[in-house]
Amino acid sequence: MEALISIDYTNDFVATDGNLTTGEFGQAIETEMVRLTNQFIDEGNYVVFAIDCHDSQDKYHPENKLFPSHNLVGTSGRDLYKGLNDVYQNNKDKETVYWIDKRHYSAFSGTDLDIRLRERNIRTVHLVGVCTDICVLHTAIDAYNLGYNIVIHEKAVQSFDQIGHNWALGHLKNTLGATVV
Repeated sequence: MEALISIDYTNDFVATDGNLTTGEFGQAIETEMVRLTNQFIDEGNYVVFAIDCHDSQDKYHPENKLFPSHNLVGTSGRDLYKGLNDVYQNNKDKETVYWIDKRHYSAFSGTDLDIRLRERNIRTVHLVGVCTDICVLHTAIDAYNLGYNIVIHEKAVQSFDQIGHNWALGHLKNTLGATVV
């Protein structure tokens, strides 16, 4: 069994009117995000939705100094974007589909992701979502440090701009040894 970790593909990060949107870059990967997620679910693999979760009252969170409010609890900005939301809603009750609220860039930081993957003897993680040079990258760094094999699906990751995206893909491949497909 392998795991697909779907990172932050929400309205706030992808929709045109999202609070911290990747816009057309993020929207361009929707079809591949949906296809891969359905494939992993159909094959019985573990699918994790690792979704940024912020509280508007949390004045101590370091991202408050860096970015506008985004993915706030109880807002539609935290909903998965379009077709991926449909996939999640249709499969959320399966034991192979798991939602993680994350507070930091990495899906491993402060969550039970590592424990859940190890319980299932998962050694390879496939990363998709946004942003290639922020949350995808930080999740990959933690996965590397924890000894996982990392696969990045190039057509299912994106960022705010191509410079950051391309730099991150190179770093993921050349520094972390990730397989970029």
